[in-house]
Amino acid sequence: MGQKRIAWAITGAGHGLEECIDVLLNYPHVDVFLSRAAEEVLEMYNLDSRITVPKIRIYQETKYSAPQVIRLFAGAYSVLVVAPATSNSVAKFVAGISDTLVTNLLAQAGKSRVPAIVYPTDLEPAIESVGPRGGPIKVYPRPIDLENSEKLKSFPGVTVANNRQELEKAISNFA
Repeated sequence: MGQKRIAWAITGAGHGLEECIDVLLNYPHVDVFLSRAAEEVLEMYNLDSRITVPKIRIYQETKYSAPQVIRLFAGAYSVLVVAPATSNSVAKFVAGISDTLVTNLLAQAGKSRVPAIVYPTDLEPAIESVGPRGGPIKVYPRPIDLENSEKLKSFPGVTVANNRQELEKAISNFA
């Protein structure tokens, strides 16, 4: 089958988005899976052109059944990375809901025993972030969001990265 690729899912998070793109661009074999919200946020932050490069295959959320996930079972990927992951996606992961492209990817990664790395946006009680217009904004995750990020750490086959360095280290084990 040749070189296994990295499956990289992007949700609708603005926080950490640019740094995640910086990381994914370091790898030559990446397929990017965009949620509908990710498409909007990439455009709002003027980052959509950064991932539109020849070495990256982009898959968009176009069908409810997310047929792209079959590639996990086919052995095409060494790892699934979800970065950045919104509180909504993390809550769905924890509840076992798989009704979007990204949530289906995580569910099917578990079922096909493809390791997953998730970089949630909500890891601290107060976060300094960058808004779509470039200015700093303060974000205060809800206790439930912090709880869900913590619960995800107990999932078999899932590594939760708490920062960019942990994300890079976790990916290096599979790339």
